[in-house]
Amino acid sequence: MPRYLPDTTLAQGACETHDPTGAIIPPIHLATTFLRPSEGYSQTGWSYSRYGYPGLEQPEATLRTLEGAADCRLFSSGMSAMTAVIMALKPGSHCVFPIDMYHGMRTWLKRYSAQQNLKFSHADMTDLECMRAAIIPGQTSIVWAETPSNPHWYLYDIAALADIAHKAGARLVVDNTVATPVLSQPLSFGADIVVHSATKYLNGHSDVLAGAAMTARTDDFWEQVCFNRDYHGSVLGQFQAALLMRGMRTLHLRVGRACASAMTLATACLEHPKVEKVYYPGLPSHPGHDLAKRQMTGGFGGMVSILVKGGASEADRVTARTRVWKPATSLGGVESLIERREAIEPNSHVEPNLLRLSVGIEAASDLIDDLWTALG
Repeated sequence: MPRYLPDTTLAQGACETHDPTGAIIPPIHLATTFLRPSEGYSQTGWSYSRYGYPGLEQPEATLRTLEGAADCRLFSSGMSAMTAVIMALKPGSHCVFPIDMYHGMRTWLKRYSAQQNLKFSHADMTDLECMRAAIIPGQTSIVWAETPSNPHWYLYDIAALADIAHKAGARLVVDNTVATPVLSQPLSFGADIVVHSATKYLNGHSDVLAGAAMTARTDDFWEQVCFNRDYHGSVLGQFQAALLMRGMRTLHLRVGRACASAMTLATACLEHPKVEKVYYPGLPSHPGHDLAKRQMTGGFGGMVSILVKGGASEADRVTARTRVWKPATSLGGVESLIERREAIEPNSHVEPNLLRLSVGIEAASDLIDDLWTALG
């Protein structure tokens, strides 16, 4: 198919529906099994919905096109996509993860690595010398980067990390959930695999649990990732796939609006007397700003974090007083969310007074007024 700009790809879904009725929206197929001729597999390619079904074609093709990937698989959650990649490793493998990363993955790693004889370490990925030192020759199999990272929104140099990983014979996996393919395409910088919590920006409406993994090339490792999805029963459901595709059609518009509002909010927060610090890659004061300008196109994302003066108790008071901002976990939806992050992941490196702000598509002035009122 022709190569269109991302907003056209998203609006039209990246593939033909091939529906005999002429419907421009593909139907939802509820079948779990498909007819096959007596001599073997069905000529349609479908056999049993645990391995896939017609409703996956459109969202997987759309993501494959957006990320410039060789293949894409949708999963029942972001965690199932991420863990399928790690479970494809051989026992005794070593992985390097960033210090700033999604706490759910960090929690799972601690238990799984102990059970499966996997080794992992954390490194400051903003420091390339630190990254090189974290590599164990002959053992490091994966370098895992989440950029911008959660919840400080640090930027990691994807091309440089890919070079370090490949020289060690390892793969670079990039969690592109926060940037989305609208703002960044890690495979074009040398990453080998990209993962998403599609629950967040890709769906964008807080009503679907989904994940995605994409690869720069189809090889034995990728075949094992696909095997893990199929045989662990973590394929995305039919209704969820349809809702995900519906949400992705407006991804470009939603991300653009969130980026613009986040920039306005972050700039305003710099001047508020009760805000101690602002983390946002779009600000020149952010340590990853120059890299973000090179690695992200069209904006700096919709996620902002602030440190509130007065400690954890004052930060809790702010979340209790907001009305437009909703105190809830998650990010990337049309509604704006606020959360004191350390309360969700205690005993971590997150400052106790850090508020994570997921900027939605509401009027930026309303978001600022509401936060200002809560700050007092």
